[in-house]
Amino acid sequence: MTKFIKLALLASAALSMLSASAEAHRTWLLPSATVLSGKDAWVTVDAAISNDLFYFEHHPLALDNLAVLAPDGKTVTPENIAKGKFRSSFDLKLEQPGTYKISVLNQGVFANYKLNGETKRWRGKPEQIDSEIPAAATDVKISEMQGRVEAFVTSGKPSEETLKPSGVGLELVPVTHPNNLVAGEKATFRLVLDGQPAAGVAVAVVPGGIRYRDKLNESKVTTDESGSFSVTWPGPGMYWINASVQDDKSKIKNATRRAGYAATLEVLPQ
Repeated sequence: MTKFIKLALLASAALSMLSASAEAHRTWLLPSATVLSGKDAWVTVDAAISNDLFYFEHHPLALDNLAVLAPDGKTVTPENIAKGKFRSSFDLKLEQPGTYKISVLNQGVFANYKLNGETKRWRGKPEQIDSEIPAAATDVKISEMQGRVEAFVTSGKPSEETLKPSGVGLELVPVTHPNNLVAGEKATFRLVLDGQPAAGVAVAVVPGGIRYRDKLNESKVTTDESGSFSVTWPGPGMYWINASVQDDKSKIKNATRRAGYAATLEVLPQ
């Protein structure tokens, strides 16, 4: 696979997190379990881009930018990474007690411009812009895409170290622990953008199993001035949450930025 095609797929993953409509492709990680007990437990994680949650029918999620943080804050290496027709997957050994954060951060730069009267499109890396886009180009429009998708897994007692934001893009900062969610109870989270409160951002909450019901059953909440929002879970199961922002705070000169966030959360019965 060429570098260009790989970048296009990463960009597709980033873009897929910027909408939660019924027709959108959704990017997700799905652990086989999120709460485990016992020593040296294992989980298998599926990763895909699909219309239905959590069903494999569109494209595997590229794992080039996969990162797993152990409870002590150090990076651990997943095992048995594989890519199939509709999904990617990997295994994770939980050697430490506490909470693991699984993340995929995809980034891409896109440009539209005109050259000799023709509209051109370009994808690449920030450092390639000056050399790849001709000096004679006009109507140049540059966009930076950041897409982050996450899941959380806890072995034994939940911990907090891995829940700290990195300060890059749009991120979730749990107030209620993400592996301590119960049906009928309210959970509170914060969204931050580059480490600062993301106020006024719409957050979509979608229960899994879309394939087997007539309605999406999506609910939406909006973050307050501190970036906080709350969700009262209507029932147990896997949920997908999604948010996106667009601004002019890209570090790339004259570029706009679109940042998306998605996470899979498991809600347990009372």
